[in-house]
Amino acid sequence: MAQTKGILERVFKLSEKGTTVKTEILAGLTTFVAMAYIIFVNPSILADAGIPKEAAIAATVWSAVIGSAAMGLWANFPVAVAPGMGLNAFFAYYVCGVLGLHWTVALGAVFFSGIVFLLLTVTHVRQLLIDAVPMNLKYAIVVGIGMFIAFIGLQNAGIVVKNDATVVALGHVTQPGPLLACCGLMLTAGLMARNVQGSLLIGILVTAVLGMVFGVSPAPSGIDSVMSFSLPSLAPTLMQLDIMGALKYGIISIIFTFTIVELFDNMGTLIGLSRKARLMDDKGHIENLDKALVTDSVGTVVSSFLGTSTVTSYVESAAGISQGGRTGLTALTVAVLFAASLVFAPLIGLVPAFATAPALLIVGALMMMEVMNIDFNDFTEGFPAFMTIIMMPLTYSIASGFGFGFVSYAAVKLLSGRAREVSLFMWIITAMFVINFAMRS
Repeated sequence: MAQTKGILERVFKLSEKGTTVKTEILAGLTTFVAMAYIIFVNPSILADAGIPKEAAIAATVWSAVIGSAAMGLWANFPVAVAPGMGLNAFFAYYVCGVLGLHWTVALGAVFFSGIVFLLLTVTHVRQLLIDAVPMNLKYAIVVGIGMFIAFIGLQNAGIVVKNDATVVALGHVTQPGPLLACCGLMLTAGLMARNVQGSLLIGILVTAVLGMVFGVSPAPSGIDSVMSFSLPSLAPTLMQLDIMGALKYGIISIIFTFTIVELFDNMGTLIGLSRKARLMDDKGHIENLDKALVTDSVGTVVSSFLGTSTVTSYVESAAGISQGGRTGLTALTVAVLFAASLVFAPLIGLVPAFATAPALLIVGALMMMEVMNIDFNDFTEGFPAFMTIIMMPLTYSIASGFGFGFVSYAAVKLLSGRAREVSLFMWIITAMFVINFAMRS
C-alpha cells in the first residue's frame, strides 16, 4: 500500500499540489457521477445519425477512458475528457440530418478537425490564443461556466422548465423529482457549509437513494438484474471513418464549425477549471496547459477512429475540482470508472438527473465567487465580462458566450478609442468568431 502511494506521489506530485490519494479518488468519483449521463445521452444522439447504438455506447466509453487517462497521466490535469454535448447534436442533426451525409463521412470531418486542433497546438497558436485572453475575461469565463452549470442543474432537477410564452419558467417544485432535488440541494449546501469532505458525492447518493425509496426512480430488482450484461462491441464503428469521402464532399464549412466551436469551448472550459483548481497563476498562465491541449487534440482524432463525435474537456469536472481534485489522479480515476461502466452500466442508470442536479448548482455557486475579481469600474472591461457571463447559459454554449465576450471586448475598446489595448491575437480571435457566427446564421 505504501509503495503504491509512493508511486502515485511521484507521478502526480500530490504533496506539491496540496492533496492526497483519498481526496483525488473521491474527486474523480464525484466527477464521474456528475458526467456519467454521457454514457446514455451520447449514444442516443449518435444513433439518430445512423450509428449502431451498441457500438456508439462502446465508442463513447472508450473515448472517455483514453482521453481521461491521457489527461491524467500525461498532462496531470484533474479534468475528464469525453464526447462533447452540442457538437454531438451538430454531428447528428445537422451534418447527418440536414446535409444528409453518412455518419462515416461525418467522422471524417471530425478527424480533420482534430488534425487542425493538433496543428494549432504543436505550433503553440492555441497557447498564444489563451494567453491573449484578458484577465477580466478569464474571470468572466469562470463565472459564465458556473452559471451554465447551474442552469443545467436547474433543468435536470425540473426546477426550471421550458415555456412557450416565456422560454423558461418555474417547474412544479412540489412534484417528487424537483422536491427531492431541492432537499438534496439543502443537504449538500449544509454539508458544504460544515466543510464535510465528500459532501457533493454524499448529496448525490442520498438523493438517488431517496428517489428509489419513494419510487421516483427505479431501484435494482435484484443482483441478477445488475450483473446481467454483455460488453458492447466497437466493431461496427472502429476505423470506419470515411476520410476520402469527407475530402470529396468539400466540407470546409463543417470542419471550420467543428474546429471553432471545439477550440473555444475547450479553451473556455480549461481556463475556467484551471482557475478553479488553482492551476492558473496571477498572470493567467496555466501549468501544463500545452500537454492538456495536445491531449484534447489527439483525443479528437482518436474519437473519429473509435466512432464518436468530437471529445472535449468536460465542464462537469468542476464537481470533482470543488471536491478537492488537483492532479491527474482525479482524471485517471474517472477513466477507470468509465472502463468499469461497461460492466456496471445498469448501476449507472440508477442515478437520476435530479440526484446530480444539486451538485451542479453548488458548483455553479462556487464558481460565481470569481465575479468579485472582475473590474466592473472600467466599462470596457466590465461590459464584455457581463456579455460572456450572461450569454453562456442563455445560448446554452460555452463557446458562444466566449464569442460574445470577445467580440464585445474588441468593439467597445475600438469605439472608446482604446483599440491599442486589444492584442493582435484578440483581433484574430474576434474575426474568427464573427465569421463563425455569420456561417451559423
